[in-house]
Amino acid sequence: MSGSGAGDSTNAGKRPNGQLNSWFVRSGWSKGELARQVNRRARQMGAHHISTDTSRVRRWLDGEQPREPIPRILSELFSERFGAVVAIEDLGLRAAHQSPSVAGVDLPWAGPQTVALLSEFSRSDLMLARRGFLGSSLALAAGPALIEPMQRWLVPVAAAGPAEQPEPAAVSHRPSRLSGPELDLLESTTAMFRQWDAQCGGGLRRKAVVGQLHEVTDLLQEPQPEATAKRLFRCAAELAELAGWMSYDVGLQPTAQKYFVLALHAAKEAGDKPLGSYVLSSMSRQMIHLGRPDDALELIHLAQYGSRDCATPRTQAMLYAMEARAYANMGQPSKCKRAVRMAEDTFLDVGIDGEPEPDWIRFFTEAELNGENSHSYRDLAYVAGRSPTYASLAEPLMEKAVQLFGEDDEHQRSYALNLIGLATVHLLKREPEESTVLAGQALRVAKRIRSERVNTRLRKTVDTAARDFGDIPEVARLTDLLTEQLPETAEAV
Repeated sequence: MSGSGAGDSTNAGKRPNGQLNSWFVRSGWSKGELARQVNRRARQMGAHHISTDTSRVRRWLDGEQPREPIPRILSELFSERFGAVVAIEDLGLRAAHQSPSVAGVDLPWAGPQTVALLSEFSRSDLMLARRGFLGSSLALAAGPALIEPMQRWLVPVAAAGPAEQPEPAAVSHRPSRLSGPELDLLESTTAMFRQWDAQCGGGLRRKAVVGQLHEVTDLLQEPQPEATAKRLFRCAAELAELAGWMSYDVGLQPTAQKYFVLALHAAKEAGDKPLGSYVLSSMSRQMIHLGRPDDALELIHLAQYGSRDCATPRTQAMLYAMEARAYANMGQPSKCKRAVRMAEDTFLDVGIDGEPEPDWIRFFTEAELNGENSHSYRDLAYVAGRSPTYASLAEPLMEKAVQLFGEDDEHQRSYALNLIGLATVHLLKREPEESTVLAGQALRVAKRIRSERVNTRLRKTVDTAARDFGDIPEVARLTDLLTEQLPETAEAV
């Protein structure tokens, strides 16, 4: 039997699927290429039973309804292809029936529900993935469906009416079973996971982070003293954000968004507004990646407003830099430049007060500041029709970022991403030889880490070079080298 195995699709539809056909034709893919991409994404998700071929793709286009996880995979692939959210329904496919707690992002802002949802989702991610299927189908939320629920992060719980008051979390007045050193160890383990992610990419330790998150939710389901519960909620928020970030890094976009939303809920329970603003910045970065800069800007403004009275200069500078990225992708150069200046000016105040900073923001160094701001100018160059002026603004900042990251063994993924960014700047300036040197350096780093995001950006950059400068020997050699040394076989772990 060909295709993805017995029972992969249902024959409910006999008429051609006009919506899917329209997206397919505009994508420029062949049936074979779409089948290969579906199989690769299925392997990343752990759905090893999926084995699609051209005949199966033809049946989908003819009206056959594929079963999960195929609709979700197709939604992700077309979303990435077109740089915008393409929902399952937009493809003329049926999404699996889900309860609101699983399917959506509009969740109750209450401690017990947050713990239950974190436990349910992390368990599904761990257990169902082992059986070759990631779990319930998820759809990306965007626009008002995403922004309006996230705005409730700013609403104090006390503002709810008497009938809307959430049930209190399980709080005990007895001493906690957890000692102070044990809590310290939980927090230091989270910092260790974050360091591994920066060094090795999201594909290496994602399941370990999800497992640790599930353990922390087990502790939160037991009665805890209030101070202990807050520390555990903070730990859960950091782990959920990191699980989301790693999922984003390996291309599991709906899974990433769900973890980010749950992380924001946990940060609210911890009473940690700066941590909540950091979670929102990760969600904003994902929306930029998915071609939704308007949503990204809304999320960043929520983060800035919610943490305006308590965020450190380093956190504020990071938020300004992400604001600049959103404005750049919206094609608003004056507002982008203003946000870049605010990021640079605010970063000058880092460390002046001598206050210790949380581990989650320590990544935002001078290298990261230069990298973010240079990417804003690079993005402006593309939005402005491959403008060499904005590419020239990006170049010195990107060179500084590459230099600083090159001296730092702990942030190899950022080093690779900035090498690729600088390669794209040289392509914008029509300097293909310089671009291939940098892309070649990025390839050597990419082979050492597990980041589908790095691999995808590198492939796109080399594809662009081959399209525009394919007659140049250095470009042809790099194209062959990439195919040989970085085949599309990465799997999420």
